[in-house]
Amino acid sequence: MRAVVTVIGKDTVGILTKVSGICTEYNANVIEVTQSVLQDMFAMIMLVDISHLNKDFTELVNRMNELGKELGLQIHTMHEEIFESMHRI
Repeated sequence: MRAVVTVIGKDTVGILTKVSGICTEYNANVIEVTQSVLQDMFAMIMLVDISHLNKDFTELVNRMNELGKELGLQIHTMHEEIFESMHRI
């Protein structure tokens, strides 16, 4: 089972480290990451394996949301199936 984490907001030092740190805390394995910085805007999409989470997926989602609020970012975490169905034509 996989999830997609998207992060958008003003670029600051350590965003990737903080997001991946939460993944480590919840035993979510980062499979793939793509990120861009456009002038001062940061954008990242992260694919994570959530098959072996040590806590409930909802707790991971809530923790990512908390981090987003702390850093002034929009962080969305959703199951891959939901992400794909939202972006299907």
